[in-house]
Amino acid sequence: MNIPYTKPRLTLRQILEMNLGFFGLQFSFGLQQSNVSAIYSYLGADEASMPLLWLAGPITGLLVQPLIGAMSDRTHSRLGRRTPYFLIGAIICSLGLLLMPYSPTLWAAAALLWMLDAGNNVTMEPYRAYVSDRLDSRQHSLGFLTQSAFTGLAQMLSYLTPSIMVYFGMSQYAVDGNHIPVITRITFLIGAVLSLTTIAWSILRVPELPLTTEQRAELEAKPMSLRASLREVWDAIVEMPRAMRQLALMKLLQWYGMACYWQFLTLMIGRTLFHTANPNSDGFRDAVLVNGQIGGFSNTVAFLGAFAMIPLTRRVGPKIVHCVCLCAAGAAMLALPAITTKAMLFLPMIGVGLGWASIMGNPYVMLAGSIPPERTGVYMGIFNMFIVIPMLIQGVTLPFIYHGWLKGDPGHVVALAGVLLLGAAVATLFVGVPAKAPASSAGALAGDEVS
Repeated sequence: MNIPYTKPRLTLRQILEMNLGFFGLQFSFGLQQSNVSAIYSYLGADEASMPLLWLAGPITGLLVQPLIGAMSDRTHSRLGRRTPYFLIGAIICSLGLLLMPYSPTLWAAAALLWMLDAGNNVTMEPYRAYVSDRLDSRQHSLGFLTQSAFTGLAQMLSYLTPSIMVYFGMSQYAVDGNHIPVITRITFLIGAVLSLTTIAWSILRVPELPLTTEQRAELEAKPMSLRASLREVWDAIVEMPRAMRQLALMKLLQWYGMACYWQFLTLMIGRTLFHTANPNSDGFRDAVLVNGQIGGFSNTVAFLGAFAMIPLTRRVGPKIVHCVCLCAAGAAMLALPAITTKAMLFLPMIGVGLGWASIMGNPYVMLAGSIPPERTGVYMGIFNMFIVIPMLIQGVTLPFIYHGWLKGDPGHVVALAGVLLLGAAVATLFVGVPAKAPASSAGALAGDEVS
C-alpha cells in the first residue's frame, strides 16, 4: 500500500513516547534473560536440558510473529491497525509475568514461559511495524535506535532490581517452598505492571496515523482470514528482497550465540566465582545476583551506546557500525570464562552492551530500507524468523554437544557464543544495504539499489 502523503515529522519527545511501550516489553525480556535459567535450576532442571526448556520463545515466535504481522497489515479497526495487538499481547504478557515465579514444578514453569513468550510475540512485530508506519524514512534510524536505547534501559533495570531490593534490606536467600527467591517474585510483579502501563502510554500519546479513504478501501478489499494471512506470509517469503535474504546468515550466527550466552552465563559465574553447580546453594544465589549486576551494567552501556550510535550510523551506515559492535561483543564473551573476580567481569560487559545496543537497532535500520511499505508488518514478522530459527536450532542441537564437545562446562558455551558473534560480524560485511526503501513490492523485486 503506497502512502500518498508525507508523514508528519515527529519531535524527539514524541519518538521517545511512542517507544515507551518498548520499555515495558523489554523489561519482560530482561526478566527472562536474567531469571529463567535460574528458575529452571531451582525446580530441578539438568544443565544439558536448559536449551530445550527455552524453546518456548523460538517456537512461539516462529508461529506467531509472521502471522500476527500479516494480520496487522490487513487490520483496520477503530483502535488502528497495530494497537489491538499491542493491547492483547500486553495483557497476556502481564499474566505470564504474574504467574511465572509461582511455578510449583518444572513443567509449569516451561508452560508459563510459552504463555509469556506468546504475549511478547503478539506485541513485538506490530510494534516495530507501528514505528516504521509512523515515522518518515529519514527518522527510521532515530526511531529504531531509540527502541534499542529503551531496550538497554529496561533490561538494565530488570537485571538490577533484585540487587536494589537487597541493598534496601531484603534477603537474597529468602525463598519459597520451591526454592524461588522472594525478590524474584517482586521483580516479576513490577514487570507485569510495566508491561501494561507503558504500552497504554505510548498508544494514547502517539496514536497511529489515520488511514486515508484509499488505504481503507484497499484494506477492505483484502480478505481478513487465517488462510489469507498465511498466503500473505508465504508470498512475502517468496518475494523477499535481496538485502533481507543476505541478513539471514548474520542473524543465524548472532542469535545462536546470544541464546548460548543468556542460558549459560549464570551457570558459568556459579563455577568461576563461587565454585558451585548446586542451584540450591547460597553460592548459586550469589551468582544469580552477580549476573543481574553485570547484566545491568551491560544494559546501561547499551542504553547510552544506542544514542551515541544514532549520528555514527547516519555517518558511516548501519552495516559498519553493526560489524564493529559485534566484534566487541564476541571478544568480550571469549574473555568471560577466564575471569575469576567479580570486579573484572564488568570490563567485558562494555563490549557485550555495545553489541546488544546494535543488535536491537541496526539490523532493523538495514531492513527498513529494503521492504515495501505495504508489507511492513509481515516482513517485520518474517524478519523475526531470522531470530527464532537460530534459537530453535540452538535449543535442539546444543544438548547433543554439551557433555561431549563442550565438556559439560558452561564457560565453553559462553566462549562458543563469542566465536559465533565474531562470525556474525564478518557476515554483516556481505549485506547490501538498499539506498532507499522500495515504493512497492514490484520495485523491490526489480532489483535493490545497494550502497
